Amino acid sequence: MATIAPFARLSADHVEQVRAAASAATTADGVEPLSEAFVLALPREGDHLVALDGASVIGYASTVADGSLEAFVTPNHRTKGVGAALLGTALERRPDARPWAHGDLPASRALGERLGLQVVRELLVLSRPVQTGDEQDPPLPDGFVHRTFRTGSDEEPLLAVNAAAFVDHPEQGSLDPAGLAERMDQPWFDPEGVILLEDGDPSRLAGFHWTKIDPPGGPVGEVYVVGVHPDLHGRGLAGPLTRLGLAHLARRGVTEVELYVEADNAPALATYGRAGFERKAVHVMYSPARSSEVHAQVQG
Repeated sequence: MATIAPFARLSADHVEQVRAAASAATTADGVEPLSEAFVLALPREGDHLVALDGASVIGYASTVADGSLEAFVTPNHRTKGVGAALLGTALERRPDARPWAHGDLPASRALGERLGLQVVRELLVLSRPVQTGDEQDPPLPDGFVHRTFRTGSDEEPLLAVNAAAFVDHPEQGSLDPAGLAERMDQPWFDPEGVILLEDGDPSRLAGFHWTKIDPPGGPVGEVYVVGVHPDLHGRGLAGPLTRLGLAHLARRGVTEVELYVEADNAPALATYGRAGFERKAVHVMYSPARSSEVHAQVQG
């Protein structure tokens, strides 16, 4: 019988066990059980729940300040009630928490239904193969130029345009200097993969396309974030910005490019559709009530 134990801070051993268990879940399911933000937060103080079989970690859940929750169970300990115990305990501690089911796997769907949760948000994964010609930078509208990120001077302008572009986004809009620095410290960060768009206005960046290849040198690249300053909406910049990132990723040698987009973001879906992206997977967010302010994830 698993023991569900709360921790304000995980030990170094627990952190490594959670990472190893998450890797095993990814291999079994084809989808990662913890989002980037939660992986980065593993060593930090927080509301951590660990499912233990003796001294071995067999499941994990975490809830952050805004009510976001993510959880998973190791593949060889599923169908034993561990996932229900983890998620049930997390919801008892934070009744406003809301679960993501990454990949919308049947087991996650069944668990959500059993606990009376409702789908309130869908996040699509779109993908396309790299094609001949993708390596060429597209033409930009008159007056616009692009360049790559300069570490040490572009952090503040990037955060400013990100905040303006994603003011209503529950996750991306909260990026702050500490979060940016944390991501810049990851092995996958490449300043040449952060493409900045300028239009001669010294008060702000026009937009940016942040790309990602994780692991570095791997075959799959990601359209990590594309943002256009609200002052410049309607100028036809999203398409060229997307193509600039595709060109960088193609020149880096990836064979596939993927991205994440909200299912109800019609303008973004139209932009990515024109660029050849098609649906690859879906992640759904559950909630005890119909709300989309915070999120959680459960797998297993």
